[in-house]
Amino acid sequence: MNEESVFFVPNKSIIIGEIAQAHDGSLGMAHAYIDSIARAGADAVKFQTHIAEAESTPLEPWRVKFSQQDASRYDYWKRMEFTEEQWVGLKQHADERGLIFLSSPFSPEALELLSRIGVAAWKVASGEVTNWQLLDMMLATRLPTLLSTGMSPVAETDQLVAHIRKVGNEFAVLQCTSMYPTPPEKLGLNMLSFFRERYGCPVGISDHTGTIYAGLAAASLGASVIEVHVTFSRETFGPDVVASITTGELKQLVEGVHFIERALATPINKGEVAENLEPMRNLFTKSIVVRRNLNAGTIITEDMLALKKPGTGLPAEKLALLIGRRLRNDLSKDIQIRESDLE
Repeated sequence: MNEESVFFVPNKSIIIGEIAQAHDGSLGMAHAYIDSIARAGADAVKFQTHIAEAESTPLEPWRVKFSQQDASRYDYWKRMEFTEEQWVGLKQHADERGLIFLSSPFSPEALELLSRIGVAAWKVASGEVTNWQLLDMMLATRLPTLLSTGMSPVAETDQLVAHIRKVGNEFAVLQCTSMYPTPPEKLGLNMLSFFRERYGCPVGISDHTGTIYAGLAAASLGASVIEVHVTFSRETFGPDVVASITTGELKQLVEGVHFIERALATPINKGEVAENLEPMRNLFTKSIVVRRNLNAGTIITEDMLALKKPGTGLPAEKLALLIGRRLRNDLSKDIQIRESDLE
């Protein structure tokens, strides 16, 4: 894997805000999502490019019958279509907002359209991993490939990875579970290390939990890619809302991932940190003091001593060593005992 990749950056998680169908066929909403994802600080915005006639038939069943205005799933895909000119405008908008522009193609026609517009990488949707015609078209462009594993057994992923390696393209394998929403028991965070060790490639997560927790956990495990579905509100319309985070939560996720990246990038030396925190330690720890006024010559007993802040005198752990020793000097109540005060 090329360590100088413009897409897979060492020690950094690329955060993708997946709009999918959240725009509900509205071009204005699609542009609004680009602005919101940019404001949240994500690295990339991702759409899905559906061309109904190229990918579906009127016989396609609903996964979830959510739409009251579309007679069939085919009609829904038709309503989700944008013209090439409109896609160009979305790509330009993403560029202007500093976002990497991505969209999953679901047909050769969609891939050709996106190739003309320009994408930074290909995201292979879970349902397309056995579509070798589409995969080979993607690989022929030499762009990086994000391979989703939402419905794939390991043997199928092995086959896909071997095929990509023959071509020599950059790729990442994304752990994904095609459940909407995905419960934590089915998230499969263990697969990140499994895929990394098995394929020696960047790994990531395509998350459908509808929370920021999965992305934060993935970042702590060194994920190179974190993809999350985004919605303006959980009260909005669409099939992916239950598996989406809000744009406000996306901002939290971005901040959290950056926090984790900084933490992982800067291992600490506990001894050095303790030395630097010595002034703080003195504030929080306690020293040995006398409970009452004591005269020189007094033999110290335990009831004469107390432990009180600040920790700038003899430390608490030396208390037992003072028992039975004789005072050289007079000491007033709450005065710290020094070695010079003892015979």
